[in-house]
Amino acid sequence: MTNKHNIILQPSGRRGQVEEDKSVRFAARDLGVDIESICAENGTCGKCIILVEEGRFEKYNIDSKRENLTPVTAVEADYFKRRPNLLKSKGWEVGQVRLSCQCRVRGDVLINVPEESRGNKQIVRKSATQREIEIKPSIRKYLVMMTPPNLERPIADWERLAKGLETSMGLVRAGEENLPRWSDFTIDYACLRTLSSTVREAKWEVTVSVWQDKEVVQVQPGYHEDSYGAAVDIGSTTVALYLCNLRTGEILAAESEMNPQIVYGEDVMSRIQYTIENPDGLEKLHKAIIGTLNKLLKQAVKAANKRVSESGESASQEVDELTSERVNESASQQIKMEDVLEMVLVGNSTMHHLLLNLYPKDLGLAPFVPTIHKSVDVKARELGLHINPSANIHVLPTIASFVGADTSAMLVAEEPHKQDENWLLIDIGTNAELVLGNRHRLLCTSTPTGPALEGAHVEYGMRAAPGAMERIEIDEKTLEPRYKVIGVEGWHNDHERFRGHVKGICGSAIIDGVAELFRAGIVDSRGKFKTKLESNRLRQGPNGWEYVIAWADETSIGRDIPMTQQDVRQIQLAKAALFVAARTLLKRANLQSPDKIILAGGFGSYIDKEKAMLIGMIPDCELDKVYAVGNAAGDGARIALLNLEKRNEIDSVARKVERFELPTDPEFQNQFMLATSFPHMSEAFEHIAHLIPNREKDPMAKKFVK
Repeated sequence: MTNKHNIILQPSGRRGQVEEDKSVRFAARDLGVDIESICAENGTCGKCIILVEEGRFEKYNIDSKRENLTPVTAVEADYFKRRPNLLKSKGWEVGQVRLSCQCRVRGDVLINVPEESRGNKQIVRKSATQREIEIKPSIRKYLVMMTPPNLERPIADWERLAKGLETSMGLVRAGEENLPRWSDFTIDYACLRTLSSTVREAKWEVTVSVWQDKEVVQVQPGYHEDSYGAAVDIGSTTVALYLCNLRTGEILAAESEMNPQIVYGEDVMSRIQYTIENPDGLEKLHKAIIGTLNKLLKQAVKAANKRVSESGESASQEVDELTSERVNESASQQIKMEDVLEMVLVGNSTMHHLLLNLYPKDLGLAPFVPTIHKSVDVKARELGLHINPSANIHVLPTIASFVGADTSAMLVAEEPHKQDENWLLIDIGTNAELVLGNRHRLLCTSTPTGPALEGAHVEYGMRAAPGAMERIEIDEKTLEPRYKVIGVEGWHNDHERFRGHVKGICGSAIIDGVAELFRAGIVDSRGKFKTKLESNRLRQGPNGWEYVIAWADETSIGRDIPMTQQDVRQIQLAKAALFVAARTLLKRANLQSPDKIILAGGFGSYIDKEKAMLIGMIPDCELDKVYAVGNAAGDGARIALLNLEKRNEIDSVARKVERFELPTDPEFQNQFMLATSFPHMSEAFEHIAHLIPNREKDPMAKKFVK
């Protein structure tokens, strides 16, 4: 009998058992993960590079080792020998990097498929939304003209610049009170080191960038009007970066990518555990996110410059005689990495600690205490970010152990603290954060939900990428399904183009699928399949009952794609945790329901609110009072980047939010059991009652209701 071994593929989250001696590339393909290759498995194109992660991964109960793959072949050795700079430029280690077409599985292994090797890039749904933002950046620019020093007045370069800056600032901001004097200014050391050469090269006419009216962070020859900054949302699963013009507020480029830390654990507790169990764990996780930020910054600057160039060329083609002038003007507007003078970053408390290289152990242990709550300002060079070394990196405040800077950013964006109504804000991600309240009182909590809702722990679950189902409906009479797939227009039964495209189910469709199974009467309120129904899609599978959504000939993986009993159970656990978190906050605020529910986050914006309510994932509420607002954390980071006053405001608001840890609630266990039913074992859910007309009371409810 052929031996089988566990293989986990990140960042897709796909996993399974594969036969010994199967190539990693073929094993990945069987699990629905495409790895690029254009050389017919000859090991010459290098498109199928993978990274082998070593260590004990408790979440998957495996010990991943490099020797669990076959030894490096002569073909691989020759490929990497001819490219000595490849490993160095990427920060990869010899032995860690393999060609997936050349290595075969000999034991349990966790594989990281880097962005450049992925055949189907994940769609990161964290786009910015249009918001009215008052522009008050922390960076201001001033043109300073000085007289050169001489023997009669040999004043030092910095003092000369500071006095000129005082004059310029007074002229630009005439009428403003309490402007700083020249003696109040400081200059960052990295900027000071180049000051003498810069002012002389510029013939004593320079543009000075000042941070918060007190520190000079950049001195440029001549006149420059624009400053640049970046707002970043570091999610457990995805990272989104927005490059902005600090003068106009315009988004110049938006870039996103999977969080590389997912290789070390899909949820925050797994990553905390990794830093505890591995001496170099914190360093690996810190370097991983810094590397991704540098990559996204470089991509954003390149994209912004391309946009400027194309705009200039288009304009010059319309007016031939201005061609040379326009092209030259376009070239002069090119952004350099050192022109990025500030970044605002947000993320949950664990992402916050890993970004700042702070040991997160105590976040995961009672009483769950972070290293710092208040906002942090640190120089770019201290974090290893490849922008201006004098640039300021501002990280918004954390609120509680698992309610982090991303929730602070959500408060900046949505401003529940300025409302009279009671709003319930839910940022649904790998970890869900909830805030309830109004101008008088705000409460918050958090709960783990994400892995199952985003595809992990679901048999054919996957993240949002081409080939993933994103919508599912089931006809309650015929019990036949139809679905939509990312990358193909329309429903699958509309045309033949769907055949061969489907490879799995992403989060929004997982919610749809479970809700539709319940609505169509295929599973009961406790999530158990009704096995006596007449449908060829309902069958006994290898691990229990299941419902087939797509037949093998409709897929690209050559296998039926069902939703299993275990899949339904995983969603029950995830949705129950989210509902109990919301219900607990409502109870503490003496409310039965909120006036408004706001769903935030990339995932929260794509789920069907009616179906989310149907399975009891969110509290009962008028459906027209449930709103999706997109990536509120990213928007909040952008607002804080462009408006200094908002940073001061959120520092104050964050300290007033009442924190509540769910495990301390004595009723948590009973409430959780009640919430595992669809939509709930005892609550009425009047606003979706019409979808389940024959609903019966569950006799088990009496056991848990006090």
